Amino acid sequence: MLKTETPSTQHAQLDLYPTDQLVAALVDDQFRAVDAVRLASPQITAAINAALPRIAAGGRLLYVGAGTSGRLGVLDSVELNPTFSWPPERALAILAGGAGAMFTAVEGAEDDVAQGAADLLALLPQGHDVVFLLAASGATPYVLGALRAARGAGALTVGIANNVDAPVATQAQCGIVLDTGTEVISGSTRLKAGTAQKIALNTISSALMVGLHKTYGNLMVDLKPTNAKLILRAVKLTMHATGADEAQAKSVLEQCQFHVKVAIVALLKKITTDQAQALLAGAGGSVRSALAA
Repeated sequence: MLKTETPSTQHAQLDLYPTDQLVAALVDDQFRAVDAVRLASPQITAAINAALPRIAAGGRLLYVGAGTSGRLGVLDSVELNPTFSWPPERALAILAGGAGAMFTAVEGAEDDVAQGAADLLALLPQGHDVVFLLAASGATPYVLGALRAARGAGALTVGIANNVDAPVATQAQCGIVLDTGTEVISGSTRLKAGTAQKIALNTISSALMVGLHKTYGNLMVDLKPTNAKLILRAVKLTMHATGADEAQAKSVLEQCQFHVKVAIVALLKKITTDQAQALLAGAGGSVRSALAA
């Protein structure tokens, strides 16, 4: 039996726990998700190093999964645009059962190998694309079908699973095993198995964005200010990076559609936003390189 499906020996009387003990059991078990990701750090590092040159060359991030794993892939893909101004067409997710499965469980969809392959091929994968195959069990047929199709198309495959020797991890070029073990509620991989996958995805996509110069130091300088909160954040980030006051930061940001990178370079080098934009373009989007130019 897979570890993720094996009943926990620690909480056989879970339904008898008082609420405080139940909360403690559920929360404390989540720490094992962090431990599992930490142990997989070398595999995660290898995946990032393999993916970065492909993405820098114009590749896309493609996510494939079923159930909780698939929904986590969707979540990672959609958050890259507001956080890093990453083009939505370069972060796509497919989910067993289609888009509706994001909100309603579609039973049996995960068992269709051919549909997984067809859905992946519909995205027209190419050599520079990076495909994340997500499955807690590591053997979901839909995901394995997509994996084989992705490899056949020459894309880089990154398999993320929660069981040792899982096919999704062993058959991908980059396998990541998040060995989270048994769940407090037997087989409920929406718990720490899902948490570990979320941490791994956050780590991978964030590291890729840092490598693509979407940050300046640890500042999120390539966000897309699509609401009042993000506009205020853009102002605060610009102030922090440059020492400008609020009025000055906002004035320069208004001249460049609130593009924080451009405002920082313009303010620190005392140049126009058009000149700052040109410097950034010549520096591959790196604020540090543009400031040194």
